[in-house]
Amino acid sequence: MGRVTERRRVIRIRDGRASVRPDTLVAEEPLEIRLNGKPLAITMRTPGDDFALAAGFLVSEGVLASADDLSNIVYCAGAMVDGSNTYNVVDVVTAPGVQLPDITLERNVYTTSSCGLCGKASLDAVRTTARHPIDDTLGGTREPLCLEPELLAELPERLRAAQRVFDRTGGLHAAALFTADGELLDIREDVGRHNAVDKLVGRALQSGSLPLSRSVLLVSGRASFELAQKAVMAGIPVLAAVSAPSSLAVDLAAESGLTLVGFLRGSSMNVYAGEQRMALGASAAQG
Repeated sequence: MGRVTERRRVIRIRDGRASVRPDTLVAEEPLEIRLNGKPLAITMRTPGDDFALAAGFLVSEGVLASADDLSNIVYCAGAMVDGSNTYNVVDVVTAPGVQLPDITLERNVYTTSSCGLCGKASLDAVRTTARHPIDDTLGGTREPLCLEPELLAELPERLRAAQRVFDRTGGLHAAALFTADGELLDIREDVGRHNAVDKLVGRALQSGSLPLSRSVLLVSGRASFELAQKAVMAGIPVLAAVSAPSSLAVDLAAESGLTLVGFLRGSSMNVYAGEQRMALGASAAQG
């Protein structure tokens, strides 16, 4: 299988002096996702957790909702002309009887590390394919989530401290799942932030943990529509990002009941939707 990092020659210039040295870079390779033997999508990703990535991608597409929907995931052999395996093609086989939504058929989608969807049609697609309505009273409790801003402010540092590959490359996005008490449940890194989220969601599906109705999803970059979509499709009630959200992400959050937090830096943050889950003072609630 492909490596997470690779070494390349670089000319380093410091204080006007140049030197030649090796540098550690994050690996980026294409992954073709096939569904029941048919090509469906190609994404540029950091190798690793490929089965989870494919499963998570299909959760966001409305194909998979639980581990029972999944029969098998395998690497396709003979991807090269000489018959060798590149480990860059996976085939997801659904369980018998799983109904495939029309939006996934014959799409041949190419997704990049910063891709996204747009428009009212995208909102409608999420509404019609969502299998896990956001309900944070699930998971053995009827008490809705209530997040302290002070605790939420601590999560980016916890995310950063757990980024192992970033320390070596400085070139990876990260996504992490936390409990409402701030406990780190899982973290994944990838050259594409949407891939990192897919890996999280895919691992949750494989372990039978969907919907993630008591979890907080934190991403290291911006909150695009696509990331909000993935949170909604996995039943995640809170999405927080260290950077800005897009307008369509805010629209989706408001429509679906998702709590969306942006610019989570230090002790400051912006709450764009779902403020009912935030433990805010009376003046903030009235303002």
